[in-house]
Amino acid sequence: MFLIKTDKARHELQPGRRTLGQRERALLLMADGRRSVTDFGQLFSSRDEAGKVALHLVRQGYLLDAHTQQRQPPVDAAPGPAEIAPAAADAFDGKRSLATTRMFLFDLCERMFVRRNPILAEQFREKLRESRDRDGMLAVAGAMLDEIAKSAGAERADSIRERIDKLLPAPLVH
Repeated sequence: MFLIKTDKARHELQPGRRTLGQRERALLLMADGRRSVTDFGQLFSSRDEAGKVALHLVRQGYLLDAHTQQRQPPVDAAPGPAEIAPAAADAFDGKRSLATTRMFLFDLCERMFVRRNPILAEQFREKLRESRDRDGMLAVAGAMLDEIAKSAGAERADSIRERIDKLLPAPLVH
């Protein structure tokens, strides 16, 4: 089956829009009517998994079969547990620590600011280097999230904020 994007998919791929997971969005980006479901297998652990995700996106109205240009009828029932889209942020099951959070913030700075605003990126890097405790890092993270909300939207900033919360160790209770 060769897939093409619908208007709903194009809307999802606009900056600041993130309702689908990263691999689903990647599949949408690759859907150009010339690639088959087999080609999407490299994004997933198997071709079967790629087929299931593609079918889910067709049913949700994000993709059409290029040959028939008809989408499958939408599922009227509420999606079952297996059909719920994964969160935009990937799962993290590592150890919570300030060091992990710090590295994530440096990486975030590189990914979100270096190309768009190198001066701001350098300022954030310097502030991260200077921060020596949880509060200092959270202050820098807050400033970074404010800038992300301005450029990529509040939803993106919120998803990153959730990820930071998952990385931080629980605050100590005195």
